[in-house]
Amino acid sequence: MALFRRKFFRKVSPSQLVVGFASSGLPWPLRWILGTRFVSRIVFFLIPVLIVIGVLTLDWSNGWPKFSYNRERARDIGEAAQGIANEVRERIPDRVTESIRNHIPERLPLNDWATNGGIAEHLPTSWNRQTSAEAPIRREAGATLRIASFNIQVFGTTKAAKPEVMQVLADVVRRFDIVAIQELRTTDDSVLEGFLQLINSGGYGYRYVAGQRLGRTSSKEQYVFVYDATRVEIDPQSIITVPDPQDYLHREPTIARFQVRSATTQPGFSFILANIHTDPDETDTELDALADVFVSLQQNGWREDDVILLGDLNVSYQKLGRLGQLPNIAYTVHGEPTNTRGNQSYDNIVFDRLATTEFTGVAGILNLQQEYGLNLEQAIDVSDHLPVWAEFDVHEHGAQMPLAALPGADQPNVEQTTRRGQARIVENPLLKLRGYQR
Repeated sequence: MALFRRKFFRKVSPSQLVVGFASSGLPWPLRWILGTRFVSRIVFFLIPVLIVIGVLTLDWSNGWPKFSYNRERARDIGEAAQGIANEVRERIPDRVTESIRNHIPERLPLNDWATNGGIAEHLPTSWNRQTSAEAPIRREAGATLRIASFNIQVFGTTKAAKPEVMQVLADVVRRFDIVAIQELRTTDDSVLEGFLQLINSGGYGYRYVAGQRLGRTSSKEQYVFVYDATRVEIDPQSIITVPDPQDYLHREPTIARFQVRSATTQPGFSFILANIHTDPDETDTELDALADVFVSLQQNGWREDDVILLGDLNVSYQKLGRLGQLPNIAYTVHGEPTNTRGNQSYDNIVFDRLATTEFTGVAGILNLQQEYGLNLEQAIDVSDHLPVWAEFDVHEHGAQMPLAALPGADQPNVEQTTRRGQARIVENPLLKLRGYQR
């Protein structure tokens, strides 16, 4: 017996004992892997660190430990680390990088294997794929209105300090009449103000409105609408954050009502935009909840028949849940990649095809690499998502009510707009979401 004890304790380390106890509820193949001496040591020292930084949370239920993985927090830490790495790389003297570059062969054998070995035809070709619509270029007012959605990855002070990135972002906005932006992550108001100045540097007349900071974690985001005020007007009283009493949504949509300025007796196209960025870990719940949001917004107090939901849904059109099962629902992206790496379809523009007959059938995805001559790394510096866009007739096809009287030339600032919009949640009973009362 004594000999057995000596052999057992010599072979099983304390880290193996702790990890073995903590993983007792897992399948035995996974427990065996975690229980090896090498892996258990890594897990033993790594888990406390992950708990401290918030990536893992530990919950004891029925006497057994239960770990929860916070993907949002992990992504935030990864992005922060990437930002630090980029800053370090920028500070490396040019002579050092030039010396390293001189030791790298201009042509690696891998290129021959990929092109001559029959592999090239199986490689992804999404960056060379032409969409059904030509990439939009900035042009004078015409018979169509271009609306886009763009998740500008971690849009904050770090990105704003990169002139080459900001120039691309500004040019992207100028291609469209309205851009719904997701993932503004900063408390510094100068980021948006500086961005707007850059957009308007060529004599343009864009303005913006931003919703409140949203999110369950310390990492908050804002939705932003940037719009060409010479072509469209916005009802400041319509800018609200959709109420979510049951907390189904990580970041509730921000909505706003727009109308095209018409120079004729025919009324301009009016519509409600709902800007959304779902949580990638909760898409099933959130897409079902967004179906309720969409139906409730259709029952608005403005007699507005056109509701357009757009943003980063974190799923393809085939996984829209109850939102995709609504009658007459339409979407402009049908599985084409909308991320910069060209391997995922996350972003979309969704509307009722019978109500929004103003849609011209023209839509697309703006390929940043093709349009701006960027390599993949440079394009990812701009964002890990691509803008998706759609065209609509500038004239109203259905029932509509004129916008409320707008203020003069001075647009209300973001803080005033947000406070007014939040008050409207209580004042307008037609915007209460009956779909949430399950």
